[in-house]
Amino acid sequence: MKIAFTASARPEAQQALRTLRHTYGEAGEDAADVVVALGGDGHMLDALRRRLTDKKPVYGMHRGTIGFLMNAYDESDLEARIAAATEAQIHPLIARAETLAGVTVHEHAINEVSLIRETAQTAQIRILVDGAVRLESLACDGVLVSTPAGSTAYNLSAHGPILPIGARLLALTPVSAFRPRRWRGALLPHTALVRFEVLEPDRRPVSAAADNVEMRDVRSVEVREDADTTLTMLFDPGHALDERILREQFSV
Repeated sequence: MKIAFTASARPEAQQALRTLRHTYGEAGEDAADVVVALGGDGHMLDALRRRLTDKKPVYGMHRGTIGFLMNAYDESDLEARIAAATEAQIHPLIARAETLAGVTVHEHAINEVSLIRETAQTAQIRILVDGAVRLESLACDGVLVSTPAGSTAYNLSAHGPILPIGARLLALTPVSAFRPRRWRGALLPHTALVRFEVLEPDRRPVSAAADNVEMRDVRSVEVREDADTTLTMLFDPGHALDERILREQFSV
């Protein structure tokens, strides 16, 4: 088995990187059969984004802060654990953002695409789904579209629903909605095209983020599932992502 290792900048992740490369060697990402990511969930998202072209599986080990997407760190029997791992296959989101400067940006997201106000002014955002206006104006701190894999991340913090990993759904969730006050979001089919239009973007500037990649001063953002791209995460038996998500729904 040819393994490539990547690590976040955290000291514990860098120490693990040195240890594992010394123990198992380093094939390099181009030649590797599997990529081992060392760090927290942020680094796992970065590692998965680097796999958008080659689609190689990623096995994460927790050497960071949160680690929901990671396996427990263990230096022993790494090749055997990878061989026995359970696959979780996911489709990322793709966002097309237009900025006030007239620049169009395309970015992928594993967890979510979010819009957030940049100043003290409340954001005013029009929401369209498959070309139809569903909310003429959402007054809010922000709004996001989440994949099932990302539904336990920012989406959950914003009181959005937890989605089973195999659900063919997207979560559309407001962040601190002011008007309409009682709107709590929507569950959308995974084929939906969601368009956000920022109202008064000069007076009420809004930024967009695809996971941890930020786009400032956006005028509009379109979000859809990239059904043609499949990414693979590897989890130790008994700790698969679908089981973790199910347990999270009963967490009190």
